[in-house]
Amino acid sequence: MAAAAAAAGGAAAAAEACVGQVVLPGDVLLLPARPDEDGERLRLGACAAPRGRLLCGPGLRRCAAGLLVTKCGLLRHRQAGGAAAGGAYWVDSQQKRYVPVKGDHVIGIVTAKAGDVFKLDVGGSEQASLSYLAFEGATKRNRPNVQVGDLIYGQFLVANKDMEPEMVCIDSSGRSSGMGIIGQDGFLFKVSLGLVRKLLAPKCEIIQELSQLYPFELVLGMNGRIWVKAKTVQQTLIIVNILEACEYMTAEQRKQALARLSGN
Repeated sequence: MAAAAAAAGGAAAAAEACVGQVVLPGDVLLLPARPDEDGERLRLGACAAPRGRLLCGPGLRRCAAGLLVTKCGLLRHRQAGGAAAGGAYWVDSQQKRYVPVKGDHVIGIVTAKAGDVFKLDVGGSEQASLSYLAFEGATKRNRPNVQVGDLIYGQFLVANKDMEPEMVCIDSSGRSSGMGIIGQDGFLFKVSLGLVRKLLAPKCEIIQELSQLYPFELVLGMNGRIWVKAKTVQQTLIIVNILEACEYMTAEQRKQALARLSGN
């Protein structure tokens, strides 16, 4: 184990002990042993799969010793549902550069039409492609009305370092499930990826508090883009300013700011 950690070029520590602490690129996180194999490390291969699926999230990469840290940030862990072992490990950081991940829901901007494919800017190192057939109910005769400059909310079907990212606006059953062209009105802005993950968390306090202030529509993209539309332009800009400031405000400061706005 020590030899494997040394080969990776970083310090080795138990993953469970590092949850909530700062990890650096090159660190090796050792996974817990299986209950039926005393003294053995958890093997992630198909020959000896754990009794629960272990997911390796952003900022981590699998190696022989366990998990190799690839970016700086706080280590997070989510337990698997039920009594199964596993769960998910990832590194939470204030990263602004987005790297496409398969299954991520993002907001893209149509930049060009190339035959039967639309090219979208998703904030990554290269543009993503979107077929006109990747919309609900789309056929060769019934094509979606997509123009250059439109905002598209969709998910990645293909995303790896060797291929061009490919997006779709339908789920596995062929339904849109809220994906597609976003309305012309509204305001699009960009925040850090950490803030987006915080807003996407179940029962997010920020979203709940804002919903009590004004009624609004909100689209969150994992690529750091947020689209907001309220009843008036003034209310839209107020919500945008609050969301941008939430990244640097404490919960008490946020509540005081919302209390001042609700009193006006």
